[in-house]
Amino acid sequence: MKVLVCDSISPRAVERMSKAGLEVDVDDKITPEALLEKIGPYDAMVVRSRTKVRKPVIDCATNLKVVVRGGVGVDNIDVEYAESKGIRILNTPGASTHAVAELALAYMFALARPVVQATESMRAGLWEKSKFEGIEIAGKVLGIIGMGRIGQALAQRAAALGMLVLGYDSRTVGAAPYMHMVEMDELLEKADFISLHIPLTEQSKHLINAEMFAKMKQGVRIVDCARGGVIDESALYDAIVAGKVAGAALDVFENEPLTDRKLFELPQVIGSPHIGASTKEATGRIGDEVADLLIGVSQEPCS
Repeated sequence: MKVLVCDSISPRAVERMSKAGLEVDVDDKITPEALLEKIGPYDAMVVRSRTKVRKPVIDCATNLKVVVRGGVGVDNIDVEYAESKGIRILNTPGASTHAVAELALAYMFALARPVVQATESMRAGLWEKSKFEGIEIAGKVLGIIGMGRIGQALAQRAAALGMLVLGYDSRTVGAAPYMHMVEMDELLEKADFISLHIPLTEQSKHLINAEMFAKMKQGVRIVDCARGGVIDESALYDAIVAGKVAGAALDVFENEPLTDRKLFELPQVIGSPHIGASTKEATGRIGDEVADLLIGVSQEPCS
């Protein structure tokens, strides 16, 4: 099996696949144009969030049998079209759970205590002690939209810090001792912090829009470490300027790499370049799961 690794995975995973007899080529900075020219002879490709597997790529991938997405979502892959061509789509949904949940929690602390803005002030040679009064997380209400693995991991951590955790999910999710499942309107009305953990779909695109912001508590703080496009960024900008939203922390954006930096003109906004799964531990787990999946596929009997 010939495998093209288009985004960074652990060297250990590449070594494991090679030892199992797979022919692995790593080109983790490959451009979309170069990918169209290169993909033809490969049986499998590995991607994370950077590489997009859309119709043009699939049409050029004349030998492709499987795509493995190292991570949770597969919204960077045209799954329906790929499957219509007989291409299997696999992913590693559990590998980055702790990394993303911990980033969301870190952002909650950074929104409660403006350490980023205070650091910038210190770098500028200022001592603005009275400017950076924060709030305490203990006793606050956290609303989590999307109660999959990451949402539940965040809920458990937040409850341990003394937060009341409200969860909403469009699917049926079992109750847990550290959270209460509620309807969306109740979550929006009561939450001091809202953290998003849902995939980007036709139904969830701009789910958090002007109408939703209007239903939120005054001074709410927003965290998105899920997918760009779930929040209407223009509506978020307006809600911050109006004072409805006290702060926002964004790891994901509707267009990546980010080009429109309007939100970052606001001091209430902090962010990062889609690093939710970027820990040494998560990278290792993702690589191991990718290797397990592809070695397994390579050992399946030919149909």
